[in-house]
Amino acid sequence: MGPAIGKIGVWLGALGMAPAAVAREAAAEIDELGYGALWFGEGHANKEAFSHAAILLAATRRIVVANGIASIWARDATATAAGACTLGEAYPGRYLLGLGVSHPPLVEPRGHVYERPVAGMRRYLDELDTAGYAGPRPALPVPRVLAALRPAMLRLARERADGAHPYLVPVDHTARARQILGQGRLLAVEQFVLLETDAGRARELGREAISWYLTLPNYRDNLRWLGFADDDLIGGGSDRLVDALVAWGDAARIRTRVREHLAVGADHVCIQPIGRTAGDLGLDQLRELAPALP
Repeated sequence: MGPAIGKIGVWLGALGMAPAAVAREAAAEIDELGYGALWFGEGHANKEAFSHAAILLAATRRIVVANGIASIWARDATATAAGACTLGEAYPGRYLLGLGVSHPPLVEPRGHVYERPVAGMRRYLDELDTAGYAGPRPALPVPRVLAALRPAMLRLARERADGAHPYLVPVDHTARARQILGQGRLLAVEQFVLLETDAGRARELGREAISWYLTLPNYRDNLRWLGFADDDLIGGGSDRLVDALVAWGDAARIRTRVREHLAVGADHVCIQPIGRTAGDLGLDQLRELAPALP
């Protein structure tokens, strides 16, 4: 599965709020730029994961489209099985299912109680594996990965999925994740990037990009596990934290960070450009970085 998505992909959360026409055009260009996969997320109030994937698959010709992630709270396992089979059959080898437990502020508005995430994911996978589906089956199995940060979820990804998709992680986490996953499982890590050589401006934009995530317990607990202190997590993040989570600078510096992830065990790094203004998808950065990576 690793070679099918290549070493470098794109994570573009902003597509979840973009008009379909804009998303189609952006996806088509990212495809033409040669990136191996296009990842996108799912919240409680943006585009639904499977219909969004269908729009992006229809707009592209080669690139793998990957949920990063589809929330297990948004639909039951039978619906997920049907959606994955539908897309996998229609676009052989071009769809990857990423599943995640999401976060309390995104789950509770749906009327669910967020508790015991690892047990919840295990139960969901049990239901997914036994879900009935009478429609046409994909010619190629649809790979699945789990959003995994801490050891328990990483071990579940090793046991019950094709790999893991950690988000908002420094290189140190990639090394730990590979050790837990072992060999033979896909490790696809997200990496914020910003083509900006002015340190002050880069860190300002970096804080804007990561500050919301630092309000979520899952990410905060993971960063503490990696050795960051509570002081690193306030005010949008310390310089040390921003520099660890956001690869900023020129293309050569960003290439170095990507190669660091690959060197310690990542199979695939999906870069997420930080826009400079509202509505900026970062396509200019993706154009410049495409020939420079990995």
